Amino acid sequence: MAMSVAIAGAGLLGRLLAWRLARRGWQVDVFDPAPGPGPRFGEHGAAQHAAGFSAAGMLSPLAELENADAGIAARGWRSIALWREIVAALDARPDFAERGSLMLAHRADLGAAHRVLARLPQDEAQPLDGDALPALEPSLQRGLHAWLLPGEAHIDAVHTLAALQAEAPGARWHWQRAARELHPGRVVLDNGDEVRADRVFDVRGLGARPALPLRGVRGEMLWLRLASHGLTRPVRLLHPRHRVYVVPRSPDLVLVGASEIESEDRSEVSLRSAVELMAAAHSVMPSLAEARVVCMDSNLRPALADHRPYVEVSDGLVRINGLFRHGWLLAPALIEEALG
Repeated sequence: MAMSVAIAGAGLLGRLLAWRLARRGWQVDVFDPAPGPGPRFGEHGAAQHAAGFSAAGMLSPLAELENADAGIAARGWRSIALWREIVAALDARPDFAERGSLMLAHRADLGAAHRVLARLPQDEAQPLDGDALPALEPSLQRGLHAWLLPGEAHIDAVHTLAALQAEAPGARWHWQRAARELHPGRVVLDNGDEVRADRVFDVRGLGARPALPLRGVRGEMLWLRLASHGLTRPVRLLHPRHRVYVVPRSPDLVLVGASEIESEDRSEVSLRSAVELMAAAHSVMPSLAEARVVCMDSNLRPALADHRPYVEVSDGLVRINGLFRHGWLLAPALIEEALG
């Protein structure tokens, strides 16, 4: 008889788990309060989509060493290898690229850039001279200070989440069904129904409160449309106040965002944030002056006090949470560890 699993949470972790275990022949049931599997950009509050949709999909183990420890980076490198295998196994083949990423700084912010670079492993960030940057990314502003972080990658978050959900063979998805209580081998739903399974996974993000002392960290992102924009790698602008990223999503779309704001405000993107993000992006990619704003999105990432992921494996119950801004960077490696 096939083993059964109940998964509370249909975000990135929940969909990866369902996809992996369903392919192994497990009987998989996933419970989530969302009304359906797709993103709901522009809708805020209880109906908002999973935090995994509100991500640029940057897989940046080196860049994250600015604030994270070597364990985060090691899991990140492992996750890049796993994402390569996962995308190859998906029929939908969402975009996944390993071209490295760029760190950029204006001349006035060079001191701030050097402080960041000093926290990275020696010689890992490769400086690019005045001719090398335009040869690598012609759409970027000339005259910027630039460093290449080789081996880093990026992935299409929205299409990958859709593919994982659609291609989990035989998995049953129970939308508008929140888990109220989780116990080894047993889930109590919000309507009082009980579901029993050989294994229970709690991957609810902020929905796991108060069982875990989580807080929400706000991230904001703009979707900009510009035909044939030409950008092929994720870009981070090193700035004394902001860590703004610009990431290609398709030949006609780029994402601009800042991923760490200490607030649990779920409301729309503020005018100040939108102006600062767009001004920063335009300063490194002048062609964005003609881009059209497709949408603005904000969401909360679940974090613990130490900003480290939390994994608890016990008989019949597994909890994975606290991925902070590292969800796409860590999820495959954490699931591999938990299943192991």
